[in-house]
Amino acid sequence: MEKITLTVKGMTCMGCVRSVKNVLEPIPGVASVEITLDNGQVVIAFDSAKSNTNQFKVAIQDAGYEVVDN
Repeated sequence: MEKITLTVKGMTCMGCVRSVKNVLEPIPGVASVEITLDNGQVVIAFDSAKSNTNQFKVAIQDAGYEVVDN
């Protein structure tokens, strides 16, 4: 199991947090999604044999949010 932390811009409320969780959790291999609204941190635990960082970024962007490269 791997973990990655992404910084996401555009999340302003708990509804945004739910939206991001809802697009990430169904991706095959995702075990958990933890989001901190204050700093826009999204921590994803996943199986790298089933999913990858690019899939997460695309899903977040398709939901209308911006992934910031750290």
